[in-house]
Amino acid sequence: MKHPLFTFALSCSLLTGGMALAHHGWGSYDASKQISINSSVREANWQNPHVTVAVTHDNRNWEAVLAPPFRMNARGLSPEMLKPGTQVTIEGYPSTQVDNEMRAERISVGGRIFELR
Repeated sequence: MKHPLFTFALSCSLLTGGMALAHHGWGSYDASKQISINSSVREANWQNPHVTVAVTHDNRNWEAVLAPPFRMNARGLSPEMLKPGTQVTIEGYPSTQVDNEMRAERISVGGRIFELR
């Protein structure tokens, strides 16, 4: 290889560019239609880029997209607080592109309200 530094830099930019494309923007949620779901957690995934929580509301399965794990920790939330069966209230906005998906603005767990943004 004649230009190993260039090849390395190009590879890094392609990898991080793909990660940026995989992360969706908040423009795909309808901020004019706030919804609130009170349910028990069916499943929680504590991973980047965002924590997600699956709940059932009005006989429909919903996925709530929460904040990134580092922000959840900074707000005082931990994976142990979102175990299956835990009662939560999630407030946020429905997706305009994915049925039964919402962007969570806040979540109430154990009588405490956590602002996620």
